[in-house]
Amino acid sequence: MEYIRNKNGWPILMAMVRAIQENKTYLGEIDGLIGDGDHGANMNKGFSLFASGLHEDEISFSDGLNELGMVLLNEIGGSMGPIYGTIFMEMGEQAEALDKITLNDFRNMLEAGLDGLKEIVEAQPGDKTLIDTLSPAVCSLRDSAGKQTSFGEALELMELAAGEGKDATKDMTARFGRSSRLGERSRGVLDAGAVSCFIILQAMAEAMVRLLES
Repeated sequence: MEYIRNKNGWPILMAMVRAIQENKTYLGEIDGLIGDGDHGANMNKGFSLFASGLHEDEISFSDGLNELGMVLLNEIGGSMGPIYGTIFMEMGEQAEALDKITLNDFRNMLEAGLDGLKEIVEAQPGDKTLIDTLSPAVCSLRDSAGKQTSFGEALELMELAAGEGKDATKDMTARFGRSSRLGERSRGVLDAGAVSCFIILQAMAEAMVRLLES
């Protein structure tokens, strides 16, 4: 059975940080089309603050997710701090007692993040939010675990499902946040939160694939 070692959190966490840093401008541009344009800057600030306190090989994946969540919750503005803070802290808590993280474990982690998010937001799939990226990712992992798909393939399928969910937000009408004021005029633009969620999940998955053991 394939797994990653929880103690090997550093490369996964840093892949997530670099992905946000490299896409800071892109996220700001997307957000600026129907929002206030600060999503990229805020996410970059939070992830960079988190990275500045990291030391190589001294943090587990679960502890890092929890610390990242705390930084985002306390240091970045708007709704994204509580949203991403909740997702990452719930994921980290789910895995804190694990030495090895299997596909089933990772499914439980991401599902815990989604469940925690649902406790603080009312958005549902189809409302043009990051849930449109996160929910298909969780469903994909659940399906892969049920079919006993290999961990590596499951991560690739999760990435595809998350990307399709992200892309689908372009044709949706925003029902939450600043962009919801635009009504039908919010159509034709990707949701910035859905894009950042995809970027994070993609970076996470690709880093995890490189660390798989059996």
